[in-house]
Amino acid sequence: MRPLEAPTIHLADYKQPAFWVDHVDLAFKLDPKATRVSSKIKFRGNTDRTDGPHDLRLDGRNLKLVSASIDGRNLNKDEVLQDAEGLTIPADLVPQSGFLWQAEVEINPAGNTALEGLYMSNGMYCTQCEAQGFRKITYYPDRPDVMATFDVTITGDTPVLLSNGNKLEHGVWHDPWPKPAYLFALVAGDLVSYDDTFTTRSGRHVDLQIFVRNGDQDKCAYAMDALKRSMTWDEQVYGREYDLDLFMIVAVDDFNMGAMENKGLNVFNSKYVLASPETATDRDYESIEGIIAHEYFHNWTGNRITCRDWFQLCLKEGLTVFRDQQFSGDMRSHSVTRINEVLQLRARQFREDAGPLAHPVRPEKYIEINNFYTATVYEKGAELIGMLKLLVGDNGYDQALDLYFDRHDGQACTIEDWITVFEDACKRDLSQFKLWYAQAGTPRVKVTESFDNGDYTLTFAQSNAPTPQQDNKQPQVIPIRVGFLDAQGNEPVAEQVFELTKTAQSFTTSGFDAKPMPSILRGFSAPVILDHAQSNDTLGFLLAHDPDPFNKWEAGRTLATDLLTRMVLNGAKPDPAFLSAMHKIATDDSLAPAYRALLLALPSEDALAQSVLDKGQTPDPDKIYAARQSLSLAIAQNIGRDLGDLYHAMAVQGAYAPTATDAGKRSLRAAALGLLTKLEPDASTAKAQFKAADNMTEQLSALAILIHAGQGTAATSAFYGQWKDDRLVIDKWFAIQAGSAAPDAALAIATALSSHADFDWKNPNRFRSLIGPFAMNPAAFHAPDGKGYAFIADWLIKLDPLNPQTTARMCGLFESWRRYDANRQALQKTQLERIANMPNLSKDSAEIIGKILG
Repeated sequence: MRPLEAPTIHLADYKQPAFWVDHVDLAFKLDPKATRVSSKIKFRGNTDRTDGPHDLRLDGRNLKLVSASIDGRNLNKDEVLQDAEGLTIPADLVPQSGFLWQAEVEINPAGNTALEGLYMSNGMYCTQCEAQGFRKITYYPDRPDVMATFDVTITGDTPVLLSNGNKLEHGVWHDPWPKPAYLFALVAGDLVSYDDTFTTRSGRHVDLQIFVRNGDQDKCAYAMDALKRSMTWDEQVYGREYDLDLFMIVAVDDFNMGAMENKGLNVFNSKYVLASPETATDRDYESIEGIIAHEYFHNWTGNRITCRDWFQLCLKEGLTVFRDQQFSGDMRSHSVTRINEVLQLRARQFREDAGPLAHPVRPEKYIEINNFYTATVYEKGAELIGMLKLLVGDNGYDQALDLYFDRHDGQACTIEDWITVFEDACKRDLSQFKLWYAQAGTPRVKVTESFDNGDYTLTFAQSNAPTPQQDNKQPQVIPIRVGFLDAQGNEPVAEQVFELTKTAQSFTTSGFDAKPMPSILRGFSAPVILDHAQSNDTLGFLLAHDPDPFNKWEAGRTLATDLLTRMVLNGAKPDPAFLSAMHKIATDDSLAPAYRALLLALPSEDALAQSVLDKGQTPDPDKIYAARQSLSLAIAQNIGRDLGDLYHAMAVQGAYAPTATDAGKRSLRAAALGLLTKLEPDASTAKAQFKAADNMTEQLSALAILIHAGQGTAATSAFYGQWKDDRLVIDKWFAIQAGSAAPDAALAIATALSSHADFDWKNPNRFRSLIGPFAMNPAAFHAPDGKGYAFIADWLIKLDPLNPQTTARMCGLFESWRRYDANRQALQKTQLERIANMPNLSKDSAEIIGKILG
């Protein structure tokens, strides 16, 4: 066997495969340590490849080849050239027009700790094949442009044997829709199903099943309801019906991702399926709803139409994220949903764009494709779809999507195919817009304004700082939604959408009696950083009067960020005008509770670190933490007794329901409780809520507040005693302690938890529940003695040999190391170099660490 190499894969090097696959027949004989997989694969020569004759190259990892044949002729050992990444059959042994490949391999699911391919999860057989897991099951051209129909037979001693498509009999499955290998799925285990049905608008009867471990059936109702609402929504909004007789979801405890859209057999991380009022928070319910929708929507945007190669990952993910965002807005609140989307985008994707891991929405090269399941591909990819919709209008978008489904159903496509559909449907040149897919970085738009004799002019100048391997950027198409307010907060002129296409460009709007107040980038119409000098009076006016919910919130957020930044850098005191505005918001019953909670929330410590950096200064995590605490206390003191009234007014009467309305009240109540606790030395209200809570949302919010206040010892112990047998709730127990603890206590708490008997670090959920929240506690992670960095690095070094994918993603916790002071930089670099110098470091982690170190 040749040693494993990690070549760089380039988009420019794409070639169609030498052979297509028409049909795949798989037979599994399940055994935990010695599963046998027999394959019959019907290959067809690719007549577009005229550079033959061609070898047969099949991908394969960690496979024991038992036998192989072509058209019934057994291949000798010296005719099969094996290496660590697959095998090659020389061209003179391969019929170039087509042939039947048959092989038998043996694999070890129980030994597969990477959780890719076929592996075991607490006695259950499970697969994860995206992006390149199928090559750990059998030899195959494991690439998304090779699409084939599948027949699967499974034999084993478990009562449930599942695969893609329609069930013919026990353990026998037929999927009539051609799919790439990454959409293959198999699940086998001692499971029970939660059943329902759905009738499509054309009358097709579809059986729905959610498979879980016995005892979890009573936690499936909300996931099933979300699935049925998703199916209805996709019919009504996109005209897409489900296309099989059966749709299945399986909840799995050991899973690297959130969920996987395998055709007809979605495999989910159990945390995104199982929910009850006692064990799941409002946020859990919202996540279940959104992720169920996302994976179901992939049936058309990902499965029926897939990506030609992994560089086109944003084609399926960006579009499907946009669709699930639309769905979530329709199910809940568009304004609240949009604000949360932008908070996530700025926290994850803007940070990614500003650091060493920056890459275009469609990358041009990679070493390990698993490292490109990123916020840039997903969240920024979705923003591009939203901009397209704004540019071409709702009708143009609908026409383009209909053409996309009609033209490309059953195909593996590219971004060029996607853009061409819009150009053809909308009769518009989008060649400049396509730069959004090619250029990394977050554009910065500087705004200046002038007014003369009723004419109001806005001038926008765009720039995009250099990113790794992209020093010079071209101007992009940036749609900017702008509203105009008069002194009374009315809009004398209709909202405009300006298309910024040049480095600098001016837009004039006429018909004003006086200079208007601009409301720029409404709805966050483009993923850019807006550089607009505005006084506190102007921002306060927008906070009070802007009818656009996003920009109203944005004005408050800008005021808070500016104040906190001045507190950090200059020792400024809390501004009475800001405190008064927060008091008014807290008591303004005309605002929806969920929206009010967002308005009251302060910018994160990470966002403030970036704000300090933007001022040309070095962030000090301790000063940032102290400033946020000081301003929170000032807000609480200013609101005073009204906090207690607000807290009690937001109590939800009656049985728990995960509705948007009730969840909004609980969110505002938690915000009020957090502030109220700052005025109560004994945290009596939080303690009372923890003791009386009949739902996880209120119990967990009270516990977080108590822990942060240093009053959580008894509640933490009681919580564990109550929930120690519920694996998902105990994940929360780990996370809430590491993430909510005061910085001077967090490392000791996290270290103790890492030695706890329930810290199963090989389980991705459990590992992430401790390591991630600790690192997201910035003043603790960035403690000047460097012990927080060493704690994280120790655990990444331990995990990498077993689960490279999860390790590599967690390595990104160090991506912003260069923005801190020299001492912290040196301490982080030491830990990064420790990881980089590990013997046999995975290519997953090596790629990420290499980019971070530069």
